[in-house]
Amino acid sequence: MEIDAAASGAMLKRERVREAILELIEARRPGDAIPSERALSTALGVSRPTVRAAVDGLVRAGLLVREHGKGMFVAEAKITQELVSHRDAFTLPQARGAWTSRLLEHRTVPAGARVGRRLRMSPAAQIHYVARLRLVDGSPIAIEHLHLRADLVPGLRREELERGDLYEHLRDGHGVQVGEAVQSIEPTVVTRTEADLLGVPELSPALLFERLTSDTHNQPVEYVHSLYRGDRYRIVSRLSLGPRAHTPAAGEGHHPGIPPGDFASGGAVSFSTHGVVEQGG
Repeated sequence: MEIDAAASGAMLKRERVREAILELIEARRPGDAIPSERALSTALGVSRPTVRAAVDGLVRAGLLVREHGKGMFVAEAKITQELVSHRDAFTLPQARGAWTSRLLEHRTVPAGARVGRRLRMSPAAQIHYVARLRLVDGSPIAIEHLHLRADLVPGLRREELERGDLYEHLRDGHGVQVGEAVQSIEPTVVTRTEADLLGVPELSPALLFERLTSDTHNQPVEYVHSLYRGDRYRIVSRLSLGPRAHTPAAGEGHHPGIPPGDFASGGAVSFSTHGVVEQGG
């Protein structure tokens, strides 16, 4: 599969614009206005179409709201629910198929305020920004944007990003042992550029993953957001319900996909999940 050089070359610019707008969103409360596309274009030194593409994506993700004739506003906060109550109950086996990676972008850049906060480092500190296309059996499945601490992985090589398991390279080549990851999953749709890379129509459904990975000393190692094709990738979960009888108290919430009151044993609910890549049609 040939990758459009223009599409891959602009990846970092689009990522930095997206991060800048997310920084504005996080500094405001729901209902607060953000600057216009024209003002953002001037402030960030990029074209209005680049800003508009980033804003469109954040509107589709439910983080911004457009009001005709009024402007753009921070959306109401989303409801978040943790899938497991015990950290040791979560496992994430790799999806089936032969996974490979194709590097789109790899640069060492300042972390910036938003990524710096997630990685607990100075905004001026250096990170490796990596964009790569993930393929299964030769077909594009996902676009990954990785932000890795450069001080932990000073000599990250192209081969490590394209071949094998990245976490194995971190462990064996850099002495970084990952220990825990916190990951969220949301539905979204793909932009025109993302659609070109993934080989799907524009606005096709997709899954947005965001992950913060820490090492065994609880030090953040990487912040990643990835876009997976909705037509080829799905998540399968298995719930094991504890035997201890107990009715949850009011306000304790419920497990995802299970209405309140169902399976109200009160015991630990262990959760495992794995990705499934559907056969292409």
